[in-house]
Amino acid sequence: MDLEIIKNTVEGWTKHHQLEVLKIIKKDPSITINENKSGIYINISFLPEQVISDISDYIKYVKEQETILNRTESQKDELIKMCFSKL
Repeated sequence: MDLEIIKNTVEGWTKHHQLEVLKIIKKDPSITINENKSGIYINISFLPEQVISDISDYIKYVKEQETILNRTESQKDELIKMCFSKL
């Protein structure tokens, strides 16, 4: 996955998902993490391939879960319409 796509995806996520990505990054002690009052900064250009792969896998997982959740919500809405529109 392209680093720019990873960056934009993670920046657009909620804090929960961003923290999960940070946990993936922190597994590798060789990665320098800079933190100040504005937030946490990581130079993703120097991330090892394995960390990039793990983050990409997490991104795919989250997207799959969102797709399943959206599909389930749509089905639920359809069932509600079918069942309660006849009342």
